[in-house]
Amino acid sequence: MSDSILIQVDNGVATITLNRPQVFNSFNREMAFAMQDALDKCASNDEVRAVMIVGEGKAFCAGQDIQEITDPELNPGFKAILDDHYNPIVLKIRNLEKPVVAAVNGVAAGAGANIALCCDVVIATESAAFIQAFSKIGLIPDSAGTFFLPRLIGFGKASAAMMLADKITAPEADQMGMIYKAVPDADFLATAQKTAQKLAALPTVALANTKKALNQSYYNTVEEQLTLESKLQIESASTEDYAEGVASFMEKRKPVFNGK
Repeated sequence: MSDSILIQVDNGVATITLNRPQVFNSFNREMAFAMQDALDKCASNDEVRAVMIVGEGKAFCAGQDIQEITDPELNPGFKAILDDHYNPIVLKIRNLEKPVVAAVNGVAAGAGANIALCCDVVIATESAAFIQAFSKIGLIPDSAGTFFLPRLIGFGKASAAMMLADKITAPEADQMGMIYKAVPDADFLATAQKTAQKLAALPTVALANTKKALNQSYYNTVEEQLTLESKLQIESASTEDYAEGVASFMEKRKPVFNGK
């Protein structure tokens, strides 16, 4: 795997580190494919029960590496950048049957912001910021930003954020419901890691089914959603973790889930 993406598994949590700090972890073609590979490894590794994505250095991710698209010899073209680089990353995160925490340690701009916002839980350090930077260079938001952001903060605020390219601080993002929480810089990494560890210790199949239900809730009628909930609940109720959850409740003890 490219050293632009690092992956480490510890106590059920796979930490994926965006590792191009010299360019604020902006994506080039190599890094995009390495990120996809890392997500595939998380999907196939039964030891991984939760994923945390974080940036190395001062930024989470500044989006697309502009140097790549302004170099005629390196530029793959926007169709490849979207179809081959970013869109698969977003879909792999949303289809991963394990919870994904975005630990936003600094600025998240452009595609970097939208990759963070498509994750299941977003925790940011108070000094971080989110910027829909696309309009500054004559582009539209991609990486499913136009899908997720209006659903997170409403049409009006999303439209303004995208057109004006305002810098939204992490505390502001927390207040408007864009992210799960903003935490003081000194507590940030420990809080993000603790959250990922908590998710890794929960019933993995139930969390995956919750994610599936949330994904479909964007499209389904209430009747269709009720049908899906029934299907997924029956599936969840057949797991070892459900049996453990009930047993621990009856025995008044803390449950020990194995993710099965």
